[in-house]
Order: sequence, then structure tokens, then C-alpha cells
Amino acid sequence: MDDTLFEFLHFEVVNYVIEQNETSNKDSKEDDLSNLEYVGFSTGYKIIERLTREMPRFKDELDTMKFICTDFWSAIYKKQIDNLRTNHQGVYVLQDNGFRFLTKISSGKQYLELAPRYVAFTCGIIRGGLANLGINCLVTAEVQNMPACKFHIQVQRS
Repeated sequence: MDDTLFEFLHFEVVNYVIEQNETSNKDSKEDDLSNLEYVGFSTGYKIIERLTREMPRFKDELDTMKFICTDFWSAIYKKQIDNLRTNHQGVYVLQDNGFRFLTKISSGKQYLELAPRYVAFTCGIIRGGLANLGINCLVTAEVQNMPACKFHIQVQRS
């Protein structure tokens, strides 16, 4: 039951943000997902605090990313990331082949244009969690075939 409530809450938050954007920007057809991403950022930041409260620091960036793919993802989405790839130069790609917020949407291509709405929150969650762990990054999502989603993480070096 908790899983269903989480999904309904997510869909309602997305709908609310989209409706607010449409009423404030009647001329613009572009979705402004920055508010949704910010809510995700705040959420991810707080979740990491709770999950890592009694853990030792991670030894390096790759260890941190592995934690995000296993424990962090499992705490939120009840499964681990299906694939983690890196070029060892600050670019990571996390792939979820059955991304929870896209499985309820038809897998037809006609809904592909709506996918960014449903992954913006998660991009924020990842960015917020990593920010709390000291990793500044840019997180984007790519959806080519629903319900699969790839999250691209570009670590910002100082």
C-alpha cells in the first residue's frame, strides 16, 4: 500500500507543478520543471542524512556512486539500479530498466514526450543526495524506450 501512495503522491506533485506553470506562463508550451527538481533535491538531501547517519565516510567517488545505486535507490524505489557505467572522469550513467514512475505510463511512443515530467523529481533526488555527500553535479535523464530511464551524472570539478 505504501508503494501505491508514493506513486500517487508523485503523480499529483508533478500534475500540480505542471498546472502552476501553465497558469503562470500561458504563452509558453515548455514545461518548467525546476520547481519539481528542487523538491527532489531537498528530499534527496534529507534522505541521505538519514541513510548515512551511522555509516563511515565513503573512500572515493565511485564508492559513493555504488551506494547511490544500491542502498539509496533501494530505500526509495525498492530495487537497485540495473546498471552503473562510468568513464572514470566524472561521468556516471545509472540505468533503471523498469523505472517506477514510467511503468504506469503506456510504453507507447506517444507518451515519450511526457517522460521528462516524471523523471525531474528523481534527477533532483540524486543531485540532492550527492550534494549532501560532497559531490556537486549536474543530473539529467534520458528516456528512449519506456519504462527504461538513464540518469546521467556529470560531476562538477572545482
